[in-house]
Amino acid sequence: MNGIDPRQLLDLVVRPTLLHLGLLSPAAEQLVLGTAAQESKLCYLKQLGVGPAVGLWQMEPATERDLWENFLAYKPSLRAKVEALLAPEPSRTQQLATNLAYGCAMCRVHYLRKPAALPDAADIQGMARYWKLHYNTPLGRGTINEFVRSWELVAGCWRKQ
Repeated sequence: MNGIDPRQLLDLVVRPTLLHLGLLSPAAEQLVLGTAAQESKLCYLKQLGVGPAVGLWQMEPATERDLWENFLAYKPSLRAKVEALLAPEPSRTQQLATNLAYGCAMCRVHYLRKPAALPDAADIQGMARYWKLHYNTPLGRGTINEFVRSWELVAGCWRKQ
């Protein structure tokens, strides 16, 4: 995989960000890293083609806005933790691409909003199904098999611990 080293992304962004949010678990870090691997191949900061998604986690501005207005607005403690990750400039939406911790946090917040529990950390097929249902959506172009292939490219990063 070309792009950001997955081990560095895990150690320097994903794990510290999830710890900051109080949402660190093996399943959460694997799902968030797997989502970045699938969504951007750890390379792209803007959706290929004409789509609006940005950042390693390829979040659409409408999704980000909805998370702030309809979820974080009712979770003041979590909102404050996410706000603490933001820089004064550029806009929040632009920071999905320019601020790795913020993009990571918003990916985890997106999953947190879903009532279903995260799959077991060892269940890659379960992670792939969870991503497809809750992040890519059933009508999205991504597939469970693509997620598994993307995951296999980064999977060795916690086996080295």
